[in-house]
Amino acid sequence: MVEFSYIFIKSKRFYLIMVKGGVITLPINPPDIVIPVIVGVVMLALGVLIGYVARKKSAEATISSAEEHAKKIMDEAVVSAEAKSKEMLVEAKEEILKAKTEAERENKERRQEVIRLENRAIAKEETLDRKLENYERREEQLAQKIKDNDSLKEELLQKKADAQARLEEISGYTAETAKAELVTQIEDEAKHEAAAKLMQIESDLHDAAEEKARNIISLAIQRLASDQVSETTVSVVPLPSDEMKGRIIGREGRNIHKIETLTGVDLIIDDTPEAITLSCFDPIRREIARLTLEKLISDGRIHPTRIEETVEKARKEVELSIKRAGEEAAMETGVNGLNPELVKFLGRLKYRTSYGQNVLVHSMEVAYIAGMLANELGLDGTLAKRAGLLHDIGKSLTQEVEGSHVQLGVEIARKFKEHKEVIHAIEAHHGDVEARSVTAVLVAAADAISAARPGARREDLDNYIKRLQKLEEISNSFPGVDKSYAIQAGREIRIMVKPEHVNDDQMIVVAREIVKKIEAELEYPGQIKVNVIRESRAVDYAK
Repeated sequence: MVEFSYIFIKSKRFYLIMVKGGVITLPINPPDIVIPVIVGVVMLALGVLIGYVARKKSAEATISSAEEHAKKIMDEAVVSAEAKSKEMLVEAKEEILKAKTEAERENKERRQEVIRLENRAIAKEETLDRKLENYERREEQLAQKIKDNDSLKEELLQKKADAQARLEEISGYTAETAKAELVTQIEDEAKHEAAAKLMQIESDLHDAAEEKARNIISLAIQRLASDQVSETTVSVVPLPSDEMKGRIIGREGRNIHKIETLTGVDLIIDDTPEAITLSCFDPIRREIARLTLEKLISDGRIHPTRIEETVEKARKEVELSIKRAGEEAAMETGVNGLNPELVKFLGRLKYRTSYGQNVLVHSMEVAYIAGMLANELGLDGTLAKRAGLLHDIGKSLTQEVEGSHVQLGVEIARKFKEHKEVIHAIEAHHGDVEARSVTAVLVAAADAISAARPGARREDLDNYIKRLQKLEEISNSFPGVDKSYAIQAGREIRIMVKPEHVNDDQMIVVAREIVKKIEAELEYPGQIKVNVIRESRAVDYAK
């Protein structure tokens, strides 16, 4: 409790109230309500002061209690830390003792292992010493045996020389003469046996391969039916009347000159009734010119400005036709995922021919045949179709681009990132490089089948005669050949050999050499059969 006191002093002008810790001054004769208020204020101040003092005392007591509690906790912590330290020290000593014991045990085991290895090494060393002594004794014995063998060999050589001299004296042949005669006899026998064996092997392989190939090809192409195609370098445009010829020529030939200039095609207007002939080596240009003339004739307005517009429209129609032809070919053969630009190259083959055979139709045939052959052999038919369809893609470029169609085709396929086996099949289908995959072989075979089938291609008569003459010339160039005849449209050649110069064994060698020379010097579709014939006759007369 806080004790306080006050003193009330009345002066002339003020009431003085002295309170412990302060003084309050009041005026004299205050109103009646003032004194209670003043007393209340005084009491409130006293209460605040008393509360402050009480809280201060309470806080000091709390702080004192907390300090005592903290001190007690510190003392307990010190005691606990000392106990823990002692405990950890004991545990550390135990671990050190345990580690020391384990180390001593390991050292003891290692010493025992070292002693065991030393004993083993000593035993091996003693064994090696004994073996070395045995080897030295054997080496001495072997050296003695070699010396004895050398003496025996010299003795045998001397006896052999004496025997050989005696045999030469008895037989009348020297060693070199007898050896040469024996070698000749062995060579003749070996050649005969080799030729007979080669003939047997070739016959067996040929029969087996012929039968297998015949079955595979027949199974593959029995479902393929192709049209006979014959293209030329000219096109004929029918006219409604001969009067249209004059309108196409135009005044002073300006219309026909304009058409020829824009299309690059020669217009041949002759006495043929109601027809105009278009001549050009490029089928695409010829097609553009044909469509242009048909549109002009149908429209009736023929003048240079109209010709330019019509040529441009015809060119766009041909480009659209090329794109559609490529898409249809890819769809019909089931080849998907072709680059759009590659599809355009493929469509251009619609207007390309080879020996009268449409190249796009030929490429589709090769795709069908290669795919069916691959399926018969259990291979990837889709990849074979793709390679067959693109094998002649290089022919879509004109003569303005240098290089063979094989090289151009490889460049196009690489440009559009085709499969490496497709690129290799394009490169190998004419034998420019050796075929390294079954797909390439199948594409080459399918190409030969499509090109060699009857009616597929036309052949110039002069080239046909030259090929037959070259066949007979190659056959007659070999020694021992008497006569040769090319038959069956150049697909077989029969060769008569002189029996006194070529025996039965040499016939096989002659046939093989002729085949190699034909393959190296001639280009031909399909295959050529080389038939070597040797005939011996014995004639006598009974009188």
